[in-house]
Amino acid sequence: MISITDLRAAYGPLPVLFGLDLNVARGETLALIGANGAGKTTTFAVMTGRLKPQAGSVSVAGRDIAGLTPMDIVSHGLALVPEGRQLFPSLTVEENLVVGAHSRRAGAWHLERVYEIFPTVAEFRKRPSTALSGGQQQLVAIGRALMSNPEVLLCDELSLGLSPAAVDVVYSALQKLRGAGLTTVIVEQDIARALAFSDRFACMRHGRIVLSGSSTAADRTEISNAYFGMR
Repeated sequence: MISITDLRAAYGPLPVLFGLDLNVARGETLALIGANGAGKTTTFAVMTGRLKPQAGSVSVAGRDIAGLTPMDIVSHGLALVPEGRQLFPSLTVEENLVVGAHSRRAGAWHLERVYEIFPTVAEFRKRPSTALSGGQQQLVAIGRALMSNPEVLLCDELSLGLSPAAVDVVYSALQKLRGAGLTTVIVEQDIARALAFSDRFACMRHGRIVLSGSSTAADRTEISNAYFGMR
């Protein structure tokens, strides 16, 4: 479903990705882990069109999307739940959700289905997004991404700034999507949570994948060594 080959990217003169290779199967959930500065957010930036790659390819369902605009990439079936949620503070919950449907991509996701999956969001649909808790806002951000009818859902640091109880609520809601056929990539600071939720993991260091495998069979010592550069 996702095929990234020899991806290289930089911010100005500073190279960040050094020939990244990554594959994710259709319907699979992959946890992309790594220390700060490993290149996870940059990988998402290239995948979503916010940063143009220097070289390499990013394919979704056989279509190369590297270098396309963010709008074009959304229309090709890839959606991002951004770090920090980034809701529009002047809009209601429902208006924030409707913004997600701007690509008019055909599919099964619409307001009522989002409300069915996330009843808490339905309860607050007419409230300003600023009136919600962090966990509730995160559900709205996920719902907004779903409104674009994606085949691929990228989730960037869903637990950041949330209480443990709110994180439980967010991941419980995400679990409902596992049977919807979405291909999901999560960047998550809580490695234990990431492994528990995902089918596979890929650990980044210095702009490359240095370790990958089944999340259920993951060796925590090996992951720790890869994470901190001791292998």
